[in-house]
Amino acid sequence: MAISAVSDQDGFWSSLKGAHGRLPKGAKWKLAVASTDGTKAVNVIVHDSLDAVRSFFEGHASAFATTEFFEADAANAVGLPK
Repeated sequence: MAISAVSDQDGFWSSLKGAHGRLPKGAKWKLAVASTDGTKAVNVIVHDSLDAVRSFFEGHASAFATTEFFEADAANAVGLPK
């Protein structure tokens, strides 16, 4: 999961749209959503390697946002049906 503080909305989303077709092998982009004011974004990319996702994402979006990366597990979610 990548949580970004976006400094340039147009640049950020344009770069990610262009990057979508160049995901690391085996990766799947599950979610991309921004706050109503566009200053925060959450992207969920499923892949075996957090480092590969970080490298991919930073390579495309680092000029437009500061991003934190987390390993996420739906089993840790609260209130979701199984």
